[in-house]
Amino acid sequence: MVYIDPKDGYVGKHRKLMPTAGERLIWGQGDGSTLPVVDTAAGKIGGAICWENMMPLLRYAMYKKGVEIWCAPTVDARPIWRTVMKNIAYEGRLFLISAVQFMPDATAMGFGEIIDQATGKRKLPGWPSADDNCINGGSVIIDPYGEIIAGPLIGQEGLLTAEINTGLIAEARFDLDPVGHYARGDVFQLTVNERSHDVKFTK
Repeated sequence: MVYIDPKDGYVGKHRKLMPTAGERLIWGQGDGSTLPVVDTAAGKIGGAICWENMMPLLRYAMYKKGVEIWCAPTVDARPIWRTVMKNIAYEGRLFLISAVQFMPDATAMGFGEIIDQATGKRKLPGWPSADDNCINGGSVIIDPYGEIIAGPLIGQEGLLTAEINTGLIAEARFDLDPVGHYARGDVFQLTVNERSHDVKFTK
């Protein structure tokens, strides 16, 4: 995930800490050196990629850095994803933007036409129907109270926008601040290793 400011250009990056499922066949793990919260004119922006959004300690580390606008790109188009996103917005008392991929059908992934001779319909092994959307979207924008203010954008391409009032963040944190007055630093402590890890090659 790359952070680009309209005025200053490149201002930060985040590499996914934990590849999910089959991603581990190709990609390795990220490290703590790319966990930025970027200060912008719109607010302090940070986030996590796909399923690492469900890593509680990662979320806490980002909350501790003061993130106000959380970015959560994903390929997870299931309805439960929106529940997770609402929880993060509500828990962190922040605005959340989740861009969920949309891909219309199997041929869009380059599988070509595969015809079932019995039915005459397109098919793809292991896929319910080649005519179904491969990834059905579901992008949302959520406020600090966990309410969806734009989206979900399902089953189509599109661009979501919303006008946000960052004053809601302070208002929402007045009764619940997970790293401030509603935290117990005397009981719980989190250590974050933000050093870069060397790449290791094995034969």
